[in-house]
Amino acid sequence: MAAPKVAVVGAGVIGLSTALCIVEACPSCSVTVLSDQFSPNTTSDVAAGMLIPHTYPGTPIHVQKQWFKETFTYLFAISNSAEASEAGIHLVSGWQIFKSTPKEELPFWSDAVLGFRPMSEAELQKFPQYQFGQAFTTLKCDCPPYLLWLEKRLKAAGVQMYNRKVSDLWELHSEYDIVVNCTGIGAHQLVGDKKIFPVRGQVLKVYAPWVKNFIRDGDGLTYIYPGIHSVTLGGTREKESWSLSPNPGTTKDIFDRCCSLEPSLREAQDIKVKVGLRPSRQSVRLQREVLSQGGVKLPVVHNYGHGAGGFSVHRGTAKEAARLVGECIAALRGSSSGAKL
Repeated sequence: MAAPKVAVVGAGVIGLSTALCIVEACPSCSVTVLSDQFSPNTTSDVAAGMLIPHTYPGTPIHVQKQWFKETFTYLFAISNSAEASEAGIHLVSGWQIFKSTPKEELPFWSDAVLGFRPMSEAELQKFPQYQFGQAFTTLKCDCPPYLLWLEKRLKAAGVQMYNRKVSDLWELHSEYDIVVNCTGIGAHQLVGDKKIFPVRGQVLKVYAPWVKNFIRDGDGLTYIYPGIHSVTLGGTREKESWSLSPNPGTTKDIFDRCCSLEPSLREAQDIKVKVGLRPSRQSVRLQREVLSQGGVKLPVVHNYGHGAGGFSVHRGTAKEAARLVGECIAALRGSSSGAKL
């Protein structure tokens, strides 16, 4: 069999990472990325890119933990390299604070981040409304630079990228041997997945270089995440809202909430408002499927539905998707030598 041709549909952090993992796992593959949106116009470009996992109720915790650890290890290596600045990856320390002590004082990911510990009384004095907190150091991805860094890595590996709107995966069957679906919220329409729904997030990107520590309210709605060039202030979590237009009332609410945690933000400059639709699902869809029409078969690997936690697990799920592509290639090679798919 000739070099298998693989199309990855979607060019957010999941699509680009999956394409990179396929190239690394199967250097003989010919990989193409197809997307109607590339950076800076993807949902991933709006994301804060903090490695603090969100829980997927439909995915076993040990699997989520493995995805997170693989992602953390991968990004930690980049943060310790000369490419850290270009890739937009850096360590950031800070606090996750709670109005009352949570049932789970040790989250499943506590030993994967660095230096996780309960906050001291002295630290908690910074947040008089809060009773309990956790201090730790994690990684932050500045998303547009990271996506461009991934694109650069892919181009160097010979991956082609085309601006193309795919409206049906089957339309690719005559050009590609395997298709990988990393379309995020687009899967709602593309493959008719009714289990995926948007959770609208509005955030502010502000210039406040004196803010060095992240602060995250334990309910996950109010957060301050310092990046290399700007600080991300959030946020909202609006289920089933498809609106990409910023809401001025929400902007004021986010700003006020963040200033109540970090009053110095009142002096922040250059406030930009961004909106993204998180592709939410009970569990990430990570599986193989074979589409067939009239005796013709098209193996498909799905990798989407990462919700608010995509950056925290993107490398782990991309590695798993690449492994599934390897299974598809093995099945194709078996069938081309006379065995049944």
